[in-house]
Amino acid sequence: MEKQAATQFPTLESVTRPTVETASAAHYLNRRPQTLRGWACHEDGPLRPVRINGRLAWPVADLRRLLGVA
Repeated sequence: MEKQAATQFPTLESVTRPTVETASAAHYLNRRPQTLRGWACHEDGPLRPVRINGRLAWPVADLRRLLGVA
């Protein structure tokens, strides 16, 4: 299973897009996607997503800052 996750999600350092979808953000934070959706709904988590056409997008810069990745 570890190998499958590695192929599905690139390392956070190699992500070049400004945002990632909920499943990717959950993978990097080691949380379930539903936890991140709860943070977005209640606005009580350590990160705030942006909404793009009604979908959640999590800023990569905020993820890196939270995880301490340069």
